[in-house]
Amino acid sequence: MADKIEKSEAEWRESMTSDQFEVCRNKGTERAFTGKYWDCKDPGTYTCSACGNELFSSDAKFDSGTGWPSFFEPLAEDRVRTESDRDLGMLRTEVLCARCDSHLGHVFPDGPAPTGERYCMNSVSLDFEKPSDD
Repeated sequence: MADKIEKSEAEWRESMTSDQFEVCRNKGTERAFTGKYWDCKDPGTYTCSACGNELFSSDAKFDSGTGWPSFFEPLAEDRVRTESDRDLGMLRTEVLCARCDSHLGHVFPDGPAPTGERYCMNSVSLDFEKPSDD
């Protein structure tokens, strides 16, 4: 993974749409079934929309029925990091981009094999790259 990216709030705001800024920097959440990737079945790689860090493979994507793109594992453990999230009066595990600290979503222990985890991500926090035709 590339070096850590740090920017001021103003620099992040300039480089993002208002929806991206709300989710990625203010830890917001997009509404279920509204994001561009919740039902995407194309092969490729999901990257952080803020910094381009490669996060998830379409091979790890599954239909969780939640309306958000869900994955059973990241591309590599060093691509994301987690923190405890006590907002909303409950304990959840927040998932952030390890490179730029953008909020991506949450991980839950109710996913499929082989990991049993469900990385429930916001589409606005992601970009998608299809494989090249090399």
